[in-house]
Order: sequence, then C-alpha cells, then structure tokens
Amino acid sequence: MSRMSTYPLRLPASVKAEAERVAAEDGTSLNQFVATAVAEKLAVMRTATFFTERRGKGDRDAFRALLTRRGGQPPQPGDEVPEGL
Repeated sequence: MSRMSTYPLRLPASVKAEAERVAAEDGTSLNQFVATAVAEKLAVMRTATFFTERRGKGDRDAFRALLTRRGGQPPQPGDEVPEGL
C-alpha cells in the first residue's frame, strides 16, 4: 500500500466545477481525478526534461553508418507503413 497525504487545494469555482463534471463522466472521484492529473503533469515534465538533457548527445555519423551498413534483411511483406500514418 502506498503512503497517502492530504493537501488543501484552492481552485477557482469554475475550474472545480469542470473538474467535477469530467470526473463524474469518467466515473471517478474529484480526488482521483486531481491526483491523476497531477501525476500526468509530472510525467510530461519528466519526459520533457529527459529529452532536453539528451538533446544534442546523438552521434549523427554513427546513426548514418547504422542506416547504411551492409547485411540485414530486406523489408518483408507486411512491413509497409499503413496508409494515413
């Protein structure tokens, strides 16, 4: 079981009302909706940080060498990119 804590949250009435509406449509409580929203925001921020930290660390010459190396197998039937992507 994970440890829980409480935090008093102040929201503008219009934001709270919309969050309650969306939570009800989703079949969750307002508390669960807010906790999930915060978790999603944290994931987005960590992902952005991950890519920002790694930006520019790639080796383009090594990438090109990998793409043009000899060997491997030619594309097989079914390897096509589906239309619309």
